[in-house]
Amino acid sequence: MAKHQRNSRKSKIYRYLWLLFLCLSFLLVPLIKKIALDTPFPPPAPIENNATFGARIQRTMGLLAASTPTDRRQVRILFYGQSITAQDWWKDVVKDLRQRFPNADLIVENRAIGGFAAPILIRPSEHDLYPFYPDLLIFHVYGGGEDYEAIIANVRSRTASEILLHSDHIDWMPTGNSDDPNSVSRYEVHNTHSTKWLPELADKYGCEIAEIREPWMRYLKDNRLQPKQLLSDEIHLNDWGNFLLAALIKLHLRYKPNSFQPPQDLVKTYTVGRDVKWQDGKLVLEFEGNRIDAIADKTFNGKAMSARIAIDGKKPSEFPELYSITRPSASLGVPWPAILQVSSQKPLIVEDWKAVITEINSDASKFKFDVVGSKTGYDGSGTNDKLFVSNSGRVVIEPRNWWLKNSYEYSKKPTPKGFEVSWQVRPMFVDSYVPPQIADSSREYSTTLAQNLSNSKHTLEIVPETDGKVPIEAIRVYRPPFSNLKSQVESFKPERSNVDRAFLGIS
Repeated sequence: MAKHQRNSRKSKIYRYLWLLFLCLSFLLVPLIKKIALDTPFPPPAPIENNATFGARIQRTMGLLAASTPTDRRQVRILFYGQSITAQDWWKDVVKDLRQRFPNADLIVENRAIGGFAAPILIRPSEHDLYPFYPDLLIFHVYGGGEDYEAIIANVRSRTASEILLHSDHIDWMPTGNSDDPNSVSRYEVHNTHSTKWLPELADKYGCEIAEIREPWMRYLKDNRLQPKQLLSDEIHLNDWGNFLLAALIKLHLRYKPNSFQPPQDLVKTYTVGRDVKWQDGKLVLEFEGNRIDAIADKTFNGKAMSARIAIDGKKPSEFPELYSITRPSASLGVPWPAILQVSSQKPLIVEDWKAVITEINSDASKFKFDVVGSKTGYDGSGTNDKLFVSNSGRVVIEPRNWWLKNSYEYSKKPTPKGFEVSWQVRPMFVDSYVPPQIADSSREYSTTLAQNLSNSKHTLEIVPETDGKVPIEAIRVYRPPFSNLKSQVESFKPERSNVDRAFLGIS
């Protein structure tokens, strides 16, 4: 009897312990998962011969490193490309920069468009890339060697931006055992593109290059991984892949104060009172470049006066090239612009525009539209199969730039009658300099007086509109390193045909 009672008590204890274990397991599983998610992946091994890493982006890194709590330098960074660039690795890169350079005034955007290889991306880049005018462009795209190069040449001839290119990650490796010949060929072309074509392009245009293919392969071998373990599908990165790409890019984002830098003077700052002076009631500066900014004097305490701006004797608003067009709004069901590129034949004015679909079939292969400007008003009607030039000449849409049919083929969401595509015309200038309100004395307050001028010699005049002081501390001039885009592109054609065949259509 006593033995039976002891066994019964043991049984109850075991049941209680089992229930306690289940309860603890239920409570601990989320915590264990969180710990697993917070645990970093194995870092990549150090890369040998890395002494030159970051050498070609030292203006940007210098601005970051020179920022202090009382002097926060503004740094503009743009990530651009397609779906790989749009993945989360870029957020890790930005987080790291903010942690290492907490005093920098960082302005960061990612305008990547998934699925847009270089032959397509080159068209919306007119809206996305050059008007943004970043200090640093971080760029990756597949497909179309000539178009890839044309984008880089455009950046070099239309901005003073530094450029960091990165090569292709590894999504497949040969096993040596009955490998598919097409897969082997594609793998070899990626290798050629990453280790030969891209470094040649970077050398020609003075770009920083993060060659990630070899260290990616070594990482896979060091950790006994297959390429697919870092992917979410056949090409895109999972969390582990995002971690690795960010880690390899961050190696190049470092300040090297003692590294040799070729004298380019792409961005030059003229201090008012020392390098340029007020004389005869106005400030005059002869400069060479395509962008000029005024830096506000934050120490001025008196009554600030506005000033009239003239470039080469004209108002900036009189230069047609100083107006930019924003990226048109998205299609239904997919974040692609409904129109890849909008241009003009006549001078623009600052206003909002929309194209309204008035008739359309089910797959958006045929449709009609009206175009209306907020100031211009109704400006004509067209069809998607013919070149459209609006009545005023302020809107031009090529048939190939309509993307509604492509969007429908991807999303299967039909575009309804009455659907609107919108964009804006924005000024890259001011005719009158109005001193900004200084809300934070640690920040720099710059005003772009003119952007997208011809990359040549110009004369700036600043004339006070009333008696008093115009509180400008400095004038900053941006000079792109190249002026002749066509000659640069035509002189560089390494093995484009093979690259084109391999990359077209890869997202």
